[in-house]
Amino acid sequence: MKEFKFKINGVDYTASVEEIENGKANVTVNGQTYQVETEKKAVAPKAAPKAAPAAAPAAAPAAAAPAAPVAGGAKVVSPLPGSIIKVLVSEGQAVKKGEVLLQLESMKMANDIAAECDGTVKQICVTAGQTVMQDDVLVVLG
Repeated sequence: MKEFKFKINGVDYTASVEEIENGKANVTVNGQTYQVETEKKAVAPKAAPKAAPAAAPAAAPAAAAPAAPVAGGAKVVSPLPGSIIKVLVSEGQAVKKGEVLLQLESMKMANDIAAECDGTVKQICVTAGQTVMQDDVLVVLG
């Protein structure tokens, strides 16, 4: 079981996620337990590139699939399965510890994913609209 503490719009939340089995997991948020279903995806080696989102919004330009995470650097990983709402940084941008890098929607809640250290964005491994699983690499800081 993994436990996470996060803040959304100034409100503190504590969530724990039990092991995912057959696409289902028990998730407890502030004492309330929910059974959630996750999307099944093929397990690929860490070096393999992530697939592009199935359907991009009509107004968004077509984006190439992100490259595989580079070796080295601080990897920012997804704390929960969900969908990327917004990517708020760009490669080469300097960031400070606590600065929001992207937003992840999980269980119908928007979660700010922040830098855990000062650094420069070496690689962005996801795009808006992409579905991610827990522990997927989102951003690499150098």
